Amino acid sequence: MQTTTTCPYCGVGCGVKAEIADDCVVAVKGNEEHPANFGRLCVKGSSLNEVLGAEGRLLNPVVDGEIVEWDSALETVAEGFKRTIMEHGPDSVAFYLSGQLLTEDYYIANKLMKGFVGTANVDTNSRLCMSSAVAGYKRAFGADAVPCCYEDLELAELIIITGSNAAWNHPILFQRMKAAKAKNPNLKIVVVDPRRTATCDIADLHIQLKAETDSSLFTGLLSYLARHDYLNYEYIANFTEGFADARANAELTFPDVDSVAKACDLPIMQLRTFFEWYAKTEKVVTFYSQGVNQSASGTDNSNAIINCHLATGRLGKEGAGPFSITGQPNAMGGREVGGLANQLAAHMELNSPEAVDRVGRFWGSDNVATSAGYKAVDLFEAIEEGKVKAIWIMGTNPAVSLPNADQVVRSLKQCPLVVVSDCMAHTDTVALANVCLPATGWSEKNGTVTNSERRISRQRSLLPPSGEAKPDWWIISEVAKRMGYEQAFSYDHPYEIFKEHAELSGFENNGSRAFDISQLQDLDLKSYDALKPQQWPVTDAAPYGTARLFADGKFFTPSGKAQFITVDPHDPLQQPCDEMPFVMNTGRIRDQWHTMTHTGRTSRLFQHREEPFVELNREDAEKLNIKESELVKLKNIQAEYIGRARIVDTDQRRGEIFVPMHWNKQFSAKARMGALVQPAVDPFSGQPEGKHAVVNVEPYNPAWEGWLITREPLDDALPVEYWSRVPKESASLYYLADSNKIEDMRSWCQEQFGEIDIWLEDANQNSFRAAGLNGEQLEWAFFRMPYGQIPSTLWLEQLFAETEVNMDQRRFLLSVTGCELEDPGEIICSCYQVGSHAIEDAIQQGCNSLDALGNKLKCGTNCGSCIPELNGMLGK
Repeated sequence: MQTTTTCPYCGVGCGVKAEIADDCVVAVKGNEEHPANFGRLCVKGSSLNEVLGAEGRLLNPVVDGEIVEWDSALETVAEGFKRTIMEHGPDSVAFYLSGQLLTEDYYIANKLMKGFVGTANVDTNSRLCMSSAVAGYKRAFGADAVPCCYEDLELAELIIITGSNAAWNHPILFQRMKAAKAKNPNLKIVVVDPRRTATCDIADLHIQLKAETDSSLFTGLLSYLARHDYLNYEYIANFTEGFADARANAELTFPDVDSVAKACDLPIMQLRTFFEWYAKTEKVVTFYSQGVNQSASGTDNSNAIINCHLATGRLGKEGAGPFSITGQPNAMGGREVGGLANQLAAHMELNSPEAVDRVGRFWGSDNVATSAGYKAVDLFEAIEEGKVKAIWIMGTNPAVSLPNADQVVRSLKQCPLVVVSDCMAHTDTVALANVCLPATGWSEKNGTVTNSERRISRQRSLLPPSGEAKPDWWIISEVAKRMGYEQAFSYDHPYEIFKEHAELSGFENNGSRAFDISQLQDLDLKSYDALKPQQWPVTDAAPYGTARLFADGKFFTPSGKAQFITVDPHDPLQQPCDEMPFVMNTGRIRDQWHTMTHTGRTSRLFQHREEPFVELNREDAEKLNIKESELVKLKNIQAEYIGRARIVDTDQRRGEIFVPMHWNKQFSAKARMGALVQPAVDPFSGQPEGKHAVVNVEPYNPAWEGWLITREPLDDALPVEYWSRVPKESASLYYLADSNKIEDMRSWCQEQFGEIDIWLEDANQNSFRAAGLNGEQLEWAFFRMPYGQIPSTLWLEQLFAETEVNMDQRRFLLSVTGCELEDPGEIICSCYQVGSHAIEDAIQQGCNSLDALGNKLKCGTNCGSCIPELNGMLGK
């Protein structure tokens, strides 16, 4: 049986076809009919069937470490929240939600807290992702309304990709841009990023600006447009306000291109080229993401971009507009229902008495919240200060992802009531919960999500829930009933929630609010199940959805005109100093997702990057005496981080480093990058400055290194300063290092891993190898050796899949020379498991193009994420 659904990873919102047999998803592929991806999937989406199953799932409700019945767990949560509210008031409780919840889940959570409990202490991990873009849109347009659609990327004549490594983070959109460039040789692409990333593979120009100078770049562009008379005066006069002030400030701050070049640390001729391309090109899309948003100036960054589009009239039409791309599958769906602490439902405002009255009448409540609640960073500080005494965290892992992550851990440890709803049993946050509630995961969820182009799609349940897992909307509704709100939360199916959500969007709207899907409020269950992807607004006037907004020049501000915002660029709040001289940038890697609670379940997604790493400029590395693949320690006043050095040349600016965001305590000892990030936030959006921390960098210089491979993952952390776990098909591989010498390695090994059955030691070479059996099965093997000498582990991994290790295998086990499997080298194409050695051989045999490599090995022919690396190997 085949069912269509939606991918649960990034904000592209790709359609998926899932093949189901015997209550299992046996295969997934892209849905050719879905307008977001037309059949393409990235490697994460292609491996969705590999991350399913009951292993590692939270299968039962747990209270204080004991499995309980659902009714008992729900009573515990309801009574805990009621008691806290009675004793300390409604603002003493909070929800922290996730862009991975479905819209129906989000709606119920917000309705309960903002509508009936009477507090706006409901925030989401989307605060870390796109809240500055939201604030920027609202300041300029009067609404959180993305004006563009994906088709605009194919119709543009100039695409500016800023603050986004789209090739890795939004690979399907990257491939659409790449295809558009191949089809239209006149299309120019500019990448604005302090790093040279895989996205630069399609760039005509890479603007490698100084970190956190985005506002300067685009304010300087506005000044250039004004001084050289590249303005759309008619558009400015008819459809905007505030231009004179924004222009005067821009020209005063940046009177010429030289001043912009100095502020951004850029070559003046390169900058002049960029400005001239923008000025002389009518169809311009500025495609921006976390590099713009995750800044203490994130909202100003967004408005500086929007100002340039307003000044030239380049929005509301094909191939033009400021296009913010979300990082999560349903960040926009959460925004629709008021998922942020400063929003009410259906794009209404908490600070509007009329909106509060309207929502209260619709919901039948006289206790609607009237003021903003705690935003994410402030929320966890309020918990530590004792102001919030009960928190319910749903589908997210703030103990890893939030800035100052160690503070988040401290706050949750001392919070009287921590409730976590999740589908996974082992996360850093679940470990801190008093109550754990098993939620359904992808393949079990049933509802809707909204992608980055405002397109609502169905995420359909494919399988029955694992164990006793329940949908989030059901869990919240059941708690609400027990808190005394039964009449308002009596839902039997998510389509009832969606209908209510759609009805509220049109309630007393009459075109006054951008978000309106009232055309969908009369859906029956059959129509809901068959709902096709469509972009809001969906109204009587646009019954099939709306591709672009603001084509008529009408905005949602009090005057109906778009607003120019005067932007005063300023330095980041965190500045390098003698003790912490490096700027740390953070972000995703190609094959992993967020904190790896899902992607960490399949070995395939570790093949591209196995360990946490630190990417740094070669000159910096030489100055610090750091060599490729050596361990590096980062340190600041908050925490430490240890990762493997990846040394690059001009790809990384001097004085700046990059670390990935994904690793957690289940996968490494000291690689939670959030612990290093200070809780500096944008004053308008509350979004943290996640791309700009300051750290010290030094070589780790361990006394010894080694590796361990075990049949089952170890339950307890290893007693070494550095370890990193890599899941394999039938085992777990650990890289190990420590600065303390171990005099008797045999005794230490036996103490940690159990009885030693086979061992070899060479005291002169400081080498030790050992293995333990359980009956005839190999249970573990340990090798003390320098990292650079570690051979291919494929043969050893294969032994863990066998039920019996024979004498010949035991004879060669510790030499790792019995391997009859060819070492593939570094896996370049994860989709088709193509390693660097095969690619190098193919190139030597005459495959000197992407097409030739694709025809021979299939690499680069699916999601395309590996194409930049293939081009590098081809010398292009």
